[in-house]
Amino acid sequence: MPEKRSDNNYRYYSDETLVRLKRIETLKKEKYTLEEIKSNLELLNKVSHDEEVTEKLNGVQLHMQQLEKEIKELSPILEQMKPHQVKRAYKLLTPQSAACIEAILLLLGKGPLL
Repeated sequence: MPEKRSDNNYRYYSDETLVRLKRIETLKKEKYTLEEIKSNLELLNKVSHDEEVTEKLNGVQLHMQQLEKEIKELSPILEQMKPHQVKRAYKLLTPQSAACIEAILLLLGKGPLL
């Protein structure tokens, strides 16, 4: 299926669709059955989906490592703060940020923020 059509009715396809179409052409030339082509494409989709998930997980892992580094840098400052200062800082954080910080502190074995 075309991704879109131009005003003069030309069909435009994404790079991913073109790769898929070329793959189908190659398999047809090699005399694969339609069922075999379908199985091959499903496997190709699964692999690309798995790679996408792996890539996203790697991105999250890198982000978590950066957050851990920043928390380690902030830990001495937090430890020097008085309890009322910690509570005030905690109130200024969004709930999601506070929950994320607490979770990372727990993972690092530092205990809860408050």
